[in-house]
Amino acid sequence: MTAPNDAPVGKAGIRSQAFSLADRLQSFRYAATGIGSCSATSTTPGFHLSISVAVCLTAWWFKVSAADWRWLVVAIVLVWVAEAMNTAFEYVCDVISPEFHVSVEKAKDIAAGAVLICSGGAAVLGLLTFWPYVWR
Repeated sequence: MTAPNDAPVGKAGIRSQAFSLADRLQSFRYAATGIGSCSATSTTPGFHLSISVAVCLTAWWFKVSAADWRWLVVAIVLVWVAEAMNTAFEYVCDVISPEFHVSVEKAKDIAAGAVLICSGGAAVLGLLTFWPYVWR
């Protein structure tokens, strides 16, 4: 007997018919493993972590408002999501084309550029957020 087409698909590609707390917890474990894999395979997440901690400590020191914390959290999350997507993209590219290929190199460069764009935007958000606190 097969599950309906709209049933959720598990990691093994098997459709489950009912909600399962154990399945949801396993999904969180998979996600945590992915975050760990992203952090362990590159030095860039260490840099992002350092900047994230520095931003949070600076915001705490300046006693920024809740509204300003929101902007800082958005900026931090944006960079982390971009970095995770870039890492996932690099893994997929390495599987698809283990040998050097110009198109794969360009695709990886574009993905890295997206991280740079997000980081630049986060830096601007940080400057705009901290500016009034620095000049008080």
